[in-house]
Order: sequence, then C-alpha cells, then structure tokens
Amino acid sequence: MRIGFVYDLREEYLAAGYSELEVAEFDSPATIDEIEAALVHLGHDVDRVGRGQNLARRLAAGERFDLVFSIAEGLKGRSREAQVPAVCELFEQPYAFSDPLTMAATLDKSVAKQIVMAHGVPTATFAQLRSAEEADAATLDYPLFVKPVAEGTGKGCDAASIVMNKDDLRQSAARLIERFAQPVLAETYLPGREFTVGILGTGDTARIIGIAEITVREGAEDPVYSYENKEACEETVVYTLADDAEARRAGAIALQAYRALDCRDAARLDLKSDANGLPHFLEANPIAGLHPTHSDLPIIAELAGLGYDNLIAEIIASAAHRQGVIVGGQEPVTHACTCCAPKVREVA
Repeated sequence: MRIGFVYDLREEYLAAGYSELEVAEFDSPATIDEIEAALVHLGHDVDRVGRGQNLARRLAAGERFDLVFSIAEGLKGRSREAQVPAVCELFEQPYAFSDPLTMAATLDKSVAKQIVMAHGVPTATFAQLRSAEEADAATLDYPLFVKPVAEGTGKGCDAASIVMNKDDLRQSAARLIERFAQPVLAETYLPGREFTVGILGTGDTARIIGIAEITVREGAEDPVYSYENKEACEETVVYTLADDAEARRAGAIALQAYRALDCRDAARLDLKSDANGLPHFLEANPIAGLHPTHSDLPIIAELAGLGYDNLIAEIIASAAHRQGVIVGGQEPVTHACTCCAPKVREVA
C-alpha cells in the first residue's frame, strides 16, 4: 500500500517558538524513523506528509493515498486530535485509527467519563471546574486528583495534583486553569494499583494485547505518573506485564470502555484501582505514542511478545480490513460497522 504518514514533529514547532510543554505530545525524528522503517519492512510505500496542514493541501489538490496513517496530535483546541481524521473524511480519504467524534470525545476527559459511565464502566466520581471559584461548590469526597481536562502525556499532573481540602482544590484549580487555559477535572483520588491496557481491533474484533502495571520508582521526583516521569520513564517508571485477577478485571473494563467510546484499530486505556482493588477508567488514548521503547503501547506489545513490527502490522491490517481495502490480493475482512467502509479497492 501507499501510505500517507502524517505527524507533528516536535523540533519543527520548537523552532517556530513553541515551548517544550506545548509540544510535549509531539514526536521525535526517532519515532518517525522507527514507524516508517516498520511500515517499509512490512512492504508498504511510505510518503512522509508531515503535519495535518500539509495533508489538507495535498488532498485538496486531488492527491490520494491507499491509507493515511496519522499520529498527529494537533496544536490548539479540545478537538485538535480530530482534525486530521475530519480532513480525511472531508476528502473521502481512508485512514487508520478512530473517527473525529471519538478523537474529540476521548481528549476531553469529562466527556469520555460521561460516555463510559453510561455504559456501566466504573470511573471515579468527578466534577469539571471552569474557575477556581467553582471549587467551593464541588461536592466530592477528599482526597481528590486534579488535572487539565483536555491534555495528554501527563501534562499538569504532579504531586500537587493530589488535594486534601477545598483550599488546596481552589489553589490547584487556579494554577492549572491559568497554565493550560482550559477547565480542570477534579476526581476522587484512587490509591490503588495503576494499569495501562493495549487494545487492537474494532468493535467485536477488538482484543487486549497486554495489561501493564505502572509503578513509579521511589526515587522519582513526583510520586505520580506525571509528564516529567513519562519523559524520563526509562529511569523513573517500571512497567510489568500483569495477569492476576485484578489486572484481568482492569483489562475487561478497558475493553468495555474501548467499545463504548467506539475506538478503532488501536488504543491504550489507563485505569487505577480504588482501595478495594476495583479498577476504574481514567482515560483513553486513541492515538497512543508509538516510539518502540519509550511509548506505553509498544512497551506493552513488547512485554506481551507481540513485538513492534507486528503491532504496526496489526494496526494497518485492522484499518485496511475495516475500510474494505484489499491488501496484497487478499479479500478484506468485513466488519459489522459499515458506516465508515467505502467501496472495496485493491492495493498492491
């Protein structure tokens, strides 16, 4: 297949004057090289499109790809991760990963939690605060965990995110609202084990590839899975493949949430247990990081014995089959969801 590879390169935005924090979710040249190498190794022709604006220009000029593989996060707005999928749909361009609605809903943690709650998925009691003053009206049991409502990569999460009373909540809310220019999510703090679950496929075909327990090392500056700890995860975090009863329950809950949110092809979901050992949904990442040794989803794939190339291969296969693309002369797999399936096309 000819694959249009779309991404946000961190160094390009830094050169344009953006801060390290603003581009924390963007990718390094090493990540782009590794993904391209995997795709080429699998027999695909890769065209490095770059950022979403480049894709929009090329599609508007009439160019098409057999499949767009986008890991672009976008820069502004709570629907920024939906921008590339929306452009693809505008131009009837087949693409991998979830659709714009799922991308937008999962980035907004409050919206995602409301959706999964409606499907019976356990998640901590929460409130969205648009101002520090709203902290006084919040009727939640302390301690709480406070974080920006629409950020990833642990941005805004640190030791100060754990608040014990309304004064602390007001101060933390004010700090995060000013820093990230968006509401904050305050949820009941979960003191138990932390899991991240890798899932591949779509709908009824979705399956868990592995469940990793996350443990922050005692010597880490922050005791939580923060932006700083994610950036230095090789030194500060331990990932352990987990298969005990509590971990398996976390996996089942993650799969339930994955389907409730209509995630497609691949995603990583984060959960944390309460004091009784019941895992609760935290958030879903439908375009999880794909650096082979630094990102959680590939780490899960490696721990589970799937490997990096096979992870990429399964994402591509899921997207191609879901959209009726014939790869290498093989018949496509028909999925129950037909809303996103264009006419069958054959690809060398």
